[in-house]
Amino acid sequence: MKIIALLSSPLPLFLLFSIFSIIDDSFGDLFRPQSNHGTLSSPSRSFPFHSIRSWIEAIPDLSLFFFVACGFYSYSNTSTANLDAAIEQLLNVEKQMRLAGEVAGTRKAVTDILQLCFEARAWKTLNDQIVVLSKRRGQLKQAVTAMVQQAMQYIDETPDIETRIELIKTLNSVSAGKIYVEIERARLIKKLAKIKEDQGLIAEAADLMQEIAVETFGAMAKTEKIAFILEQVRLCLDREDYVRAQILSRKISPRVFDADTTKEKKKPKEGDNIVEEAPADTPSLLELKQIYYELMIRYYSHNNDYLEICRCYKSIYEIPSVKENPAKWTPILRKICWYLVLAPHDPMQSSLLNSTLEDKNLSEIPNFKLLLKQLVTMEVIQWTTLWDTYKNDFENEKASGESLGEKAAEDLKQRIIEHNILVVSKYYARITLKRLAELLCLSVQEAEKHLSDMVVSKALVAKIDRPMGIVCFQTAKDSNDLLNSWAANLEKLLDLVEKSCHQIHKETMVHKAALKV
Repeated sequence: MKIIALLSSPLPLFLLFSIFSIIDDSFGDLFRPQSNHGTLSSPSRSFPFHSIRSWIEAIPDLSLFFFVACGFYSYSNTSTANLDAAIEQLLNVEKQMRLAGEVAGTRKAVTDILQLCFEARAWKTLNDQIVVLSKRRGQLKQAVTAMVQQAMQYIDETPDIETRIELIKTLNSVSAGKIYVEIERARLIKKLAKIKEDQGLIAEAADLMQEIAVETFGAMAKTEKIAFILEQVRLCLDREDYVRAQILSRKISPRVFDADTTKEKKKPKEGDNIVEEAPADTPSLLELKQIYYELMIRYYSHNNDYLEICRCYKSIYEIPSVKENPAKWTPILRKICWYLVLAPHDPMQSSLLNSTLEDKNLSEIPNFKLLLKQLVTMEVIQWTTLWDTYKNDFENEKASGESLGEKAAEDLKQRIIEHNILVVSKYYARITLKRLAELLCLSVQEAEKHLSDMVVSKALVAKIDRPMGIVCFQTAKDSNDLLNSWAANLEKLLDLVEKSCHQIHKETMVHKAALKV
């Protein structure tokens, strides 16, 4: 009991070293290596740190004895002992361990100092000790890493938000510029940005997140990288910084979500970077895929890019967890149909339109299947009839969420008019403006305006003879095309003449044969 009390008391270091001198004199010969002549090396009467270190290297369990014998601290005496004296004692031990290059001892010393401050709830002292320990000469990387990881566990235990922010900022300053704690720094910045966002400081939160380029972190898990970048994109969208949101979103390739997660991970080879496991609260790859496309829908909705919004919803629709649940895929399929109708006519839109019509699930919502079939069929659509049929569905879809904007109704009418003009161009080579306006249910001026807009956007080739009031849908041909068409027409004409001569000759021969009989 006397020995335990002696070891638990804050002894001076020279007294502790004298204890080790006695141990070295008594048992050091058992652990010293033999000389070349086969004899034991003579015991040393000086300070035996070199022999103690050889013991630690020889017997791993002796390191634990070394920590106990040094009297780091006793948890039973922490409440009564002087905190500053205990920290000073541990700092001296940490110095001896650091100068000796003992990784385990230094790591244990720094973590025990932080543990002392945490148990005493001395948050200011904790911050000061973190800074002091990180700036000590020749501080080991493993010790700094252990210290930062240990202090991160105390963030959620802080009594108030100011103390929490101060601790995070201290750890952030310590880990800045150190590549071996770059992952910890990214997690700290994410926590600080979350606090700023809860306080309503979205701009500050976005600026904090943009300081970290996690795409260059080789040791960070892929899902954690994607989640971090998506958080950057979300904050930029909340800030309405759409340019930076687009730049950040391009750091994620959509092909990364198509990776097969069922395959076993390959064991890293020697020399490869060891990838850390993602935190437990990190979403899975398929969940990140849905989050990514939902954010991209928010971005494209700003520019009313209906085709890209439709493609995003199509990607969400293909997620297995969504496609297997009718309650999830039904509203998404409705949105796909609406955005297909709203998208301008081009090859991509036509391809998506045809592939959506082939979907078997579309038969569950027959109204939208009929709507898409009307767009595929080359017939003029009456706008008033269409709007009366689908007005309620359109208003319900608009009221159910943020998908359809204020301009969607005008764009829908515009797309129906464009569809009708394309249909007219398929059936007519020349048509009067008055007749075109009647088919489109518009005035002559409105019909001319919509036709001109389509010609400017190169969705259609047409010429308007305004004095005569005639629209010509024929494409302009250059001299080579014109000569080629003439040559083709002459070839057809000669073929017809040859066939006619053959038929005449045949009839003549039959007639002559009949006369001879």
